[in-house]
Amino acid sequence: MSRPDDSVDSSASAAPIAVFDSGVGGLSVLRAIRDRLPNEPLLYVADSGNAPYGNRDLDFIVDRSMAIATWMVERGAKEIVVACNTATVVAVATLRERFNVPIVAVEPAIKPAAEGSQNHVIGVLATSRTLESPAVDRLRRQYAANTEIVLQPCPGLVEEIEQGRIDSAETTALLERYLAAPLAAGADHLVLGCTHYVFLRERIREMVGPGITLVDSGDAVARQTARRLPYAAPTGSAREEFYTTGDVREATALVSSLWGAPVHVHALPSTV
Repeated sequence: MSRPDDSVDSSASAAPIAVFDSGVGGLSVLRAIRDRLPNEPLLYVADSGNAPYGNRDLDFIVDRSMAIATWMVERGAKEIVVACNTATVVAVATLRERFNVPIVAVEPAIKPAAEGSQNHVIGVLATSRTLESPAVDRLRRQYAANTEIVLQPCPGLVEEIEQGRIDSAETTALLERYLAAPLAAGADHLVLGCTHYVFLRERIREMVGPGITLVDSGDAVARQTARRLPYAAPTGSAREEFYTTGDVREATALVSSLWGAPVHVHALPSTV
């Protein structure tokens, strides 16, 4: 990771790492980044007013990703993290062509799951848009050629989490339905291929028992964020700013609950 030097003024070195997701799921990635980079200022955008991206057409996802990233760069972001699997597979190439700041993206943790599987069977829980993407096919061919992969789309889960219904009967029923195929196939690793699903980790663990390994990309993204960081913030710069395109009052309550501390969520400007 780069260190501050005389060529970087104090305002630039205190610029934020900016993270966005279709909703609150990317908070799981933000937490991993905060744990690894305790001094960095962080800026988070939840596009909850347009969630879930998994049900949107490709042009819409690209347009939203471009609009949010443009606003982040205008706010002085020194690095952007796309904490959304769907936005990654659909829009990250366009973002990297457009912007000069480092852009880190999340993708389903198929590689570590396949490498760790003893049964050579893994399950991938994700949105339909993510599972249909060429990126998932590339990961399968590159890292899991000798592994059976059960791709399980999970419509409805993002919406439940966006409403804070992590322990609801509806969420439990959806999980029971979506876990059935990977478990029946003998999967010993489950990939949480949507950042939202990380908030269901304990619920899934209760349902599948201790013999199945749950894998997500949060720590890997945090490591890559640290590696790509153009310059580090000085000690004492740590802060978090949260924005949403959804209802501010509801977002403040939900983000505070998921973040584990009281926060204030601002409304993203309507022009974004």
